[in-house]
Amino acid sequence: MTQTTLFDPARLGGLELPSRLVMAPLTRNRADADGVPGALMATYYAQRASAGLIIAEAATPNAVGQTYPHIPGIHTPAQIAGWRRVTDAVHAADGRMFLQLQHGGRVGHPDTSGHVPLAPSPVRFPEPLHTPGGLREAVAPREMTEADIRSTIADFSNAARNAVGAGFAGVEVHSANGHLLHQFLARNTNRRTDGWGGSVEGRIRFTVEVVRAVIEAVGAERTGVRISPGLDVNGIEEGDTGAIYPALIEALAQLGPVYLHQVYADPDLPLFDGIRRAWPGTLIANPALSHEEVAADGGARRGERLLAAGADLIALGRGFLANPDLVERLRTGAPLNEVRPEFLMHVQGPEGYTDYPPLEPAGVRAAAHAAAGPRGGRRPAAA
Repeated sequence: MTQTTLFDPARLGGLELPSRLVMAPLTRNRADADGVPGALMATYYAQRASAGLIIAEAATPNAVGQTYPHIPGIHTPAQIAGWRRVTDAVHAADGRMFLQLQHGGRVGHPDTSGHVPLAPSPVRFPEPLHTPGGLREAVAPREMTEADIRSTIADFSNAARNAVGAGFAGVEVHSANGHLLHQFLARNTNRRTDGWGGSVEGRIRFTVEVVRAVIEAVGAERTGVRISPGLDVNGIEEGDTGAIYPALIEALAQLGPVYLHQVYADPDLPLFDGIRRAWPGTLIANPALSHEEVAADGGARRGERLLAAGADLIALGRGFLANPDLVERLRTGAPLNEVRPEFLMHVQGPEGYTDYPPLEPAGVRAAAHAAAGPRGGRRPAAA
């Protein structure tokens, strides 16, 4: 049987993907102060339209869910119109897009959103947060009431409708990386004793109900879910990873979203194998990569190993950030641009965003290769 490769086509719900390389969602802070995507964001995503699928950066479903300055939203008419400009540009370049929906929960600040953050329990974020006025100490979040929980679920549902209305093929519910849904899953951030906490069933309930509402709004084929089992980013301590995720995956499987997206997937760990065995649908694997691996091949070798271990699609982040034509570079063995980490977050403008150069045209590239010496250096000029 022929081994599946990163460059083989795939089907995702109603989408035909030209390759199995997915551009992972990554925060870039290039929306305007009101969370509206502009022309720069349209250019950025259109440059990367050759990805098998783009999962656009996290967009907030309501104002209180905003994490940092210049994070896009998907809850106002102006934000929806801004995203429509982005999807139009990507579709014109023959690309396909989902939008990640993210509520920050306790990862937020009144100086940024204008609201005291909401969370499962009033457990303060342990580090200073970026705000429009610089780094500020986190404030204690307000514990969500039953009404807060229900209205937030409705906001995710409305955000999904807004995203589809803005031209996205679907949405990814972000239940990972220490944000609100992940805070409900984790013991250290969810200290509730009501039906939204305590037991495993109580702590997975919020994620399950959000996903259920989004599926009811836009359909299972337009709904994906992202998880990060065991990841302690943003001060998260799950406490019982081995109990939470089998129950969560079983409950999600009954709802039937089009994919499950695992962050920091490692084919050498039993966790990945357990998720693959438990999940009946499409599995997107997002590997943890060292700087050296990103520089060497953007994560392609890890991606191939994950495909061999059972993943269906491979999500890469920094490789796509630095290489708008990453798929072509990997297909042809062309060199990669170096990531400039100082421009990844909390900056504005095109530098380190839309100014990463694409490959030279094929004819120019062939001439340059012909002029290269056996070790890749230039041949000496003729005497």
